[in-house]
Amino acid sequence: MNNSFDSSLNGFDYKTIEAIAKYILDRTKHRPKLGIICGSGLGGIAEQLDKSDVFPYESIPNFPKSTVVGHSGCLVIGNLKGMPTVCMKGRFHNYEGYPLWLCAMPVRVMKLLGINTLIVTNAAGAINPSFNVGDLMIIKDHINIPGFAGNNPLRGKNEDQWGTRFPAINRAYNPELIKMVKGCVADLKLTSFVREGVYCMLGGPSFETVAEIRALHVMGADAVGMSTVHEVIYARHCNIKVIGISLITNKCVSDWDSKEEANHEENIAVGKKRAKDMESLVQHVAEKLNTGA
Repeated sequence: MNNSFDSSLNGFDYKTIEAIAKYILDRTKHRPKLGIICGSGLGGIAEQLDKSDVFPYESIPNFPKSTVVGHSGCLVIGNLKGMPTVCMKGRFHNYEGYPLWLCAMPVRVMKLLGINTLIVTNAAGAINPSFNVGDLMIIKDHINIPGFAGNNPLRGKNEDQWGTRFPAINRAYNPELIKMVKGCVADLKLTSFVREGVYCMLGGPSFETVAEIRALHVMGADAVGMSTVHEVIYARHCNIKVIGISLITNKCVSDWDSKEEANHEENIAVGKKRAKDMESLVQHVAEKLNTGA
């Protein structure tokens, strides 16, 4: 694992991000308008891109490496239902040893590649007792637990080229795009297993205790995971519109007498089972964005 990045940094400067974007743009004819981040087991979305160019993370200057099973580790650029798109096939996590700003850094690269909309997907555990394994959850809001302790990707000096020092995050997940996604769900007849809810991010890599799950339920969280929030904060900081979709891969254990245990292998298995529906939904969303419908 390449973990040589200086943890004392609070982010690459604008020129460094610009150089990364130029490296990629010089090697592809595509000029993406849509960005997609694929969660655990959901890398198949990237395989739907037509006439794609593939950039392994280790080939991109100043990019970290993804070390998690289910995250392939490459940037894929092509067309998704006619929409010029860049896909992260594998993301980076704080628990891998990377600072949050570095985990979110590719979002700024995507911005300079030309995207104006970002779809973030993830695997998440259900806190809401009415959710079932295999459900898809449209994210309407999030709870940033690391941020409560000051671990925010925007911590440190602000570069005004990206955005304001104090960005508003209360409409992080674009209401108009949420409405459009719901329309896509109806078009594809997926309404029986698509929910809407609040995503909560914890640091990981350990799964949650029973007491933590109960506390998060009281706080209003419907699902919990170990990613996404820092990427969304970076996206909104530089005025990228965001759509968030979680795949519910397990039910969180909220009973001390339960003998069940969450595990990453289960996440991957459920991801494979529901992947085609997620791919169909994301493709339909891309088509709507491309046509402006």
